[in-house]
Amino acid sequence: MADLDPHQGDTALDGQFCSAMPAHLWRQQVLYLPAEPGWWSDRVLDHIQDNAQTHGLMKQLGLRCNVLHDPIHRLSTGERQRLALLRGLSQRPRVMLLDEPCAALDDTTTLLVEDMLHTKMTEGTIIILVSHDIEQASRMADQRCEIVHGHFSGTII
Repeated sequence: MADLDPHQGDTALDGQFCSAMPAHLWRQQVLYLPAEPGWWSDRVLDHIQDNAQTHGLMKQLGLRCNVLHDPIHRLSTGERQRLALLRGLSQRPRVMLLDEPCAALDDTTTLLVEDMLHTKMTEGTIIILVSHDIEQASRMADQRCEIVHGHFSGTII
């Protein structure tokens, strides 16, 4: 779905197939956020703009105000996950593919992230979330599908 690796098959968004558009245009609409995000610089501000929108999202995600000025290598895994989510949201994707976005978070912070994701869903963002946390899947999903022995179970739960 993210069109990051060679693959068979095709995915469409509003009738436009991934194979019919340049990869960079597809990836502007369909964002993949891995469990451990990548960073090209050790400065948070090289990745995220310091503006009112950013500070609003930081508050929603339970991030402290001065985290933008910290080196990335000093941040916890959970802080890096939430900052990567914030970075992704700033691109305003139509679809977000999230791999374990709350794996490194405590219960309280997980609920903050889930609340923000629910808000994005009500605004029209499609979220496809991979989670090993059955409770999180129950809280987040309109539809659920399980992978059993490496294959989709074929049942939407």
